[in-house]
Amino acid sequence: MSTLGEAEDLPEADRAEGAPHPRETLELYGHEAAEAAFLDAFTSGRMHHGWLVTGPKGVGKATLAWRIARFLLATPMEEADALFAAPRPESLAISPDHPVAHHVHALSEPGLFLLRRPWDFERKRLKTVITVEEVRKLKEFFGLSASGNGRRVVIVDAAEEMNANAANAILKMLEEPPRNAILLLVSHQPSRLLPTIRSRCRTLTLGTLGPEDMGRALTEAGIEVENSIALAELAAGSVGEAVALVQQEGLTLYAELLELFASLPHMDRPRAMKLAEGGGAKGAEARFDLTLDMIDRLLSRLARTGATGQAPAEILPGESEVLRRLSPDLRTGRAWADLSADLTARARRGKAVNLDPAALLLDMCLRIGSTAERLPL
Repeated sequence: MSTLGEAEDLPEADRAEGAPHPRETLELYGHEAAEAAFLDAFTSGRMHHGWLVTGPKGVGKATLAWRIARFLLATPMEEADALFAAPRPESLAISPDHPVAHHVHALSEPGLFLLRRPWDFERKRLKTVITVEEVRKLKEFFGLSASGNGRRVVIVDAAEEMNANAANAILKMLEEPPRNAILLLVSHQPSRLLPTIRSRCRTLTLGTLGPEDMGRALTEAGIEVENSIALAELAAGSVGEAVALVQQEGLTLYAELLELFASLPHMDRPRAMKLAEGGGAKGAEARFDLTLDMIDRLLSRLARTGATGQAPAEILPGESEVLRRLSPDLRTGRAWADLSADLTARARRGKAVNLDPAALLLDMCLRIGSTAERLPL
């Protein structure tokens, strides 16, 4: 496998901070339908050379791609086609002791090429896009003598991070695929891909995870949580988001915000100032970004409550009561939705001009308070 010249101790563009790399995760939860669809294509002899794995960020797309890659590289080619082949596989799982599993984990599998944003040694940071120079390395990869079972697998993660030249180079490969080559394109935003790339791939769409699958996935990642139901709702079914929330105590922060909103329509200013100071402290950039996200999450849930006439599943005890009181009808729901859009734009501008984070957060809280005072609550 090509590691794109990256050393083991360098950041990896396709690894979520604080979580195992997808190649290190052998189990996949909540996506049985996608796995079954791929297995059906494999066992029926209708294997496509290009697969687009889509869905929200952090739900397991890359984990599925690596699971498929291990399966393809460990399964003899004749199994899918031979008249007297072995029994059809019922799962993409392979033994953790299989040589392919060890090679993939160590990034040393010769039949696998990983295409991702590389490390820029000159600027000492990850590049912002996948360049055509990285795609051109595939020529050497496919030029080597085939080993193992003869298949070659390419994982592109994330596909929308390719620049125009790289995307065109991958498109040409999809149009004229090398023999026994399978391309797995992981994409969080498939709408950003060339329509011709999408049309030349079969699509596997992954949805968000429910609480039970979320808990199992987090346990697999070595993260234990007390309330997977609340975390699944707050993370919108994304394991990647859940990992970040656990590490940054997102549930605790959301509880603080909920208490602040519970004081509306008369904003608890001391509580608002404490929240702003905590999120705007020097060196607390991650906390600041998380606070912005949590404010947007709560405003969105208020808008949803007003629009639908019912509160979404509770993240914390008492939340539904706060949501229904502050957003009892469509009019108030629209007001919260408009405020969410306005605050998101203000936050973007404020970050662009390096506005004091604490001042920005306090201003957001005050605007939330003034909006609540104007509503017929």
